[in-house]
Amino acid sequence: MAGGSAIRGSRVGAGPRGEAERGNTAPRFFVSYYCANSHETRPSFSIESGAQAPELWDCTSCGCPAGQDQQNPPSTQRNVPYKTHLAYVKERRTEEDGEALLAEALATLRARRGR
Repeated sequence: MAGGSAIRGSRVGAGPRGEAERGNTAPRFFVSYYCANSHETRPSFSIESGAQAPELWDCTSCGCPAGQDQQNPPSTQRNVPYKTHLAYVKERRTEEDGEALLAEALATLRARRGR
């Protein structure tokens, strides 16, 4: 006998397979959502908890917003480009403010060094 696994294809602690051994799942309802790229997403919601389906859902294929009306899906969101830290700083400060802060920081640094 080569190998020490008595039960091949399972792991230690694995439980029985099949719904009969695990118990029944909670009753659910499915809602279809459609995105602008003609993808359909069908998430399920619990009936017992009284969950209500939201108006919009993210498409699992492309990430665009999806709505329940197949004929009029929501428009795709405009991608906001990635901004660097410098871009955010430039939004808050003018070029003159930046020059003044740089001069102040250099003056402080030179004073500490004794120049």
